Amino acid sequence: MSVEESREEPLASYFIGKKEDVMQAKKVSKSVNGRDVLVIYHAGKFYAMDVHCYHAGGPLQNGDIEEINNKLCIVCPSHKYKITLAEGEGLYEALNSNETIPIPRWCSKGIKQRVHTVVEVDGDIFVKLSVHGWIESDYYQSEKHRKEKCAPDEKKI
Repeated sequence: MSVEESREEPLASYFIGKKEDVMQAKKVSKSVNGRDVLVIYHAGKFYAMDVHCYHAGGPLQNGDIEEINNKLCIVCPSHKYKITLAEGEGLYEALNSNETIPIPRWCSKGIKQRVHTVVEVDGDIFVKLSVHGWIESDYYQSEKHRKEKCAPDEKKI
């Protein structure tokens, strides 16, 4: 395992499970340090991201993995939003109406989903949480969201 040099305090690592167990499960969701994280094993590589989709909090653990524009993505089962596994980038397909024959092209919305670092040590899988800056998926990890999610429906007629 290589250690990146940094002037900041090293990030804590959180145990997810045994490598073989995570590989067999393909997707493992776990609460680590108060954050709901999804660890994915696909095509020989591990990825980690917030478990709730940045758009509307959909359950990414139920999403399919697809290759889009040469990037591996998870597709949110709620609204079919596409999120790159490695960067957390939101992708969408768009047409350029200025073209004679518009051809659909994949475009980026930028980083929308917080991704985390996966580390393997002696057959164990750990996650180091990413903590820099605010990313849209952070809302679904917030105390505000948790209170709203648990609050009774207060719609008035």
